Amino acid sequence: MTFQNRSLLGQARAVSGQGIRLRWILLVWGLVCVVSVSGFSTSPETSPKKDVLIITEVGLSHALINSITQQIAAQLGGTPNRHAEFYFESLDLMAFSGAPSRQETRDWLTKKYSGHKLDVVVAVGPDTVDFLSDYAQTLFPDVPIVICGTSAEQLGSPKLDSRFAGTWVKLEPVKTLEVALRLFPDTRHVYVLAGSSAFDKMVMSRARVALSSLKTTVEILYPPEMEMGKLLKILQELPDHSIVLYTSFFQDSAGNRFLNATKALPVIAAASNGPDFGMSDTYLGHGIVGGYVMPFEKQGKITAQIVSKLLDGKKAEELPIETLSSEYMFDWHELQNWHISENSLPVGSVILFREPSLWEHTRWTWATVIAIILGLSALAAYLQYGRKQLKLAKERHRQLSGMLINAQEKERSRVAAELHDDFSQRLAVLALGLDNVAEVIPVSPGEASRQLHELVNSTSEIGADLHTLSHRLHSSALESLGLVPAIAALCKEFTAQQHIKIDFTSDGIPRSVNPDVALCVFRIAQEGLRNLRKHSGTVKAQLSLREMGNKLYVSVRDEGSGFDVRTLREKEGLGVRSMEERAHVLGGEFEIHSEPGKGTTLEAWVPLQPKS
Repeated sequence: MTFQNRSLLGQARAVSGQGIRLRWILLVWGLVCVVSVSGFSTSPETSPKKDVLIITEVGLSHALINSITQQIAAQLGGTPNRHAEFYFESLDLMAFSGAPSRQETRDWLTKKYSGHKLDVVVAVGPDTVDFLSDYAQTLFPDVPIVICGTSAEQLGSPKLDSRFAGTWVKLEPVKTLEVALRLFPDTRHVYVLAGSSAFDKMVMSRARVALSSLKTTVEILYPPEMEMGKLLKILQELPDHSIVLYTSFFQDSAGNRFLNATKALPVIAAASNGPDFGMSDTYLGHGIVGGYVMPFEKQGKITAQIVSKLLDGKKAEELPIETLSSEYMFDWHELQNWHISENSLPVGSVILFREPSLWEHTRWTWATVIAIILGLSALAAYLQYGRKQLKLAKERHRQLSGMLINAQEKERSRVAAELHDDFSQRLAVLALGLDNVAEVIPVSPGEASRQLHELVNSTSEIGADLHTLSHRLHSSALESLGLVPAIAALCKEFTAQQHIKIDFTSDGIPRSVNPDVALCVFRIAQEGLRNLRKHSGTVKAQLSLREMGNKLYVSVRDEGSGFDVRTLREKEGLGVRSMEERAHVLGGEFEIHSEPGKGTTLEAWVPLQPKS
């Protein structure tokens, strides 16, 4: 998309003031930068070039013209796959004296654009709309014209043909003054200000007629046309409880010209010793508190949408001209300056230029700080929890160590007592029996043979009992036969000795199992059967051994008396802890499930390849 700026009087006269010329160039160059991107990135799918002519009555330095033109160029420039070329003409019908006649202007435009096939013409400002409506039959025939930047009242409700589309705004000074008096109820004087240009006089006339219908005891004053310096001096000396209603100021009585919103308004607002109100959104940010303002920025966006629809093939007669409602808008800085509460504003008011609060300025910093604090708090809580768990683990380790020492001593005492009280005495009896046999042999060989036979049986019993004692201390079958036969033998021996039937099943157990794993599973099964004998009161149980993934699973189930597992930690003995510790040492798991009257299940999962 490209943009071309061509002033009708560019060859005839220079714009007065180097500052205005510089701003003009900068603004136009900004528009070129905005809209040229898509123009230089066209692709084979890009639609044919569209030509749009924007005609204004003053240059881009004026806030209203600049706002509307930028909205049009920016929105159309962001449309994909569209190549639009913009032409810009400033009629200067208001800003300069000695302008050519309307007939001459029409002839000049007709000649200049006779070789162009324009797709849309955009008319910005009341004089531009009035000019194009006068020559609608001969100027740009069959080209749709989109109007904006003016109100129907300013043109006396003109009759526009079907080629015209767009929007009107509405000048409503009464509502602006009403909200001003609402915010400043002690007001006694209202000064309505306007400049001396034809446009200024027209706006003042419309405002004066509208305000004449306002019923109020406040004095409404209309200062006469005067030179800017004199006006500023009067504004500095306004009586107390006065407000200013700013309408338009393009020129003072001495013929000095001003940029209405960006030059005249700021100096007037700065000089005034009372609050200033206005009727255009382009005035906000330049000194007015606010008011019921004409939304020219919104109108610019809608105008861009209408132009886009026309370029896409829509007909102008399908887009009826509508009037946009004004909006209550206020400058946040001026509200603060005059200590006006936002709660006193009309419902739905728009507040511009609001500065973020200290919280809004620093909320992300605070959020980061709070997140860090919460993180550190969580870390501290975790460390405290870990410290507590470590303390409990150390306490359990100390208790377990004590229990192991006591159990070791008890086992030693038991083995010693069993060896002393049982095997020692039986061996002593065996020795005495051998002495007797030696004495009886010469006398009665038959008796000696009988006694020797009894001694052989006693020796066999001692050997069997020693084997049982040895097996309890360490199962040789585990090393020689393997895990499954060793547990099967354990179940068979347990059934024979304790008269509790153990149903043993195994599934998928490898022939060769890591010795540590095999010993761990064997001891868990052994201890589980021992606890079953002591506490369950059952006459049968099941012991299951199978492979589950990369783990060995062992379980001991009974249907005995059961118990409440919540009380386990209070009374658990060395057996339960030894089973749990054996599984955990190898990276496994151990669980106990039980309910009173519903039996008990011991389960353990031990990795086939234990951690080192």
